[in-house]
Amino acid sequence: MRNLGKYAALGVALGALWTAPALAAGGTAPVEAQQWSFHGVFGSFDRAEVQRGLQVYLAVCATCHSLDLVAYRNLAEIGYNEDQIKDIAAEYEVTDGPDDDGEMFQRPAKPSDYFAPPYANLKAAAAMNGGKAPPDLSLITKARAGGADYIYALLTGYTDDTGEHEIPEGLSYNPYFPGGAIGMPPPLYGDDVAYADGTAATIEQEARDVSAFLTWAAEPELEARKQLGLKVILFMLVLTVLLYATKRKVWRNLH
Repeated sequence: MRNLGKYAALGVALGALWTAPALAAGGTAPVEAQQWSFHGVFGSFDRAEVQRGLQVYLAVCATCHSLDLVAYRNLAEIGYNEDQIKDIAAEYEVTDGPDDDGEMFQRPAKPSDYFAPPYANLKAAAAMNGGKAPPDLSLITKARAGGADYIYALLTGYTDDTGEHEIPEGLSYNPYFPGGAIGMPPPLYGDDVAYADGTAATIEQEARDVSAFLTWAAEPELEARKQLGLKVILFMLVLTVLLYATKRKVWRNLH
């Protein structure tokens, strides 16, 4: 699932959404910490939340931002069955080939394909977005200080109150973005999606759900890593007790 070389090439393109760590630039508003199900030693992903986040990504974010390091088949990890994954993938087309005539062609995506990108290539993406390609979102929560908290703050932070900031024409003001001026207009307006589970699609809910989904996309092994860590700690505790008992038995006659 992970091909870091592909993302390295995308990382050099400064996107209209994120171009610097959220907490590093001067004048950036502090990001408020949120409560997430995946935080903490025993934290895990809320499958319903992550599935809603996928809906938001596909309906809103995917029009500009790619998810190149995630394959459709990986959606099984968040609770989708094989038929559902096939249906989701089939809604998109990917380039394949060459065929018998040496030509590339378009075909419906399959579960084994990676998420279909919104543009043919980085130059096309840049040409359609004022000269800078929107960044791939596969690892965005790992690449930005604050992670999911930052994404949630940014998506809900658009405001007309610019204070002392001078915002160039064509840009929007967001106090959580370095410098305040962001090239991406507000992406969420509320009711942007009709959630399959009937959850009310407010701006805050959509922002929270897509932040959770992008966290999963960046670290799908998070739960397995935590489980392994707990097993290692338990093993070390048992080993410590056994070693202490062995030491007491070996040295008890020498006191």
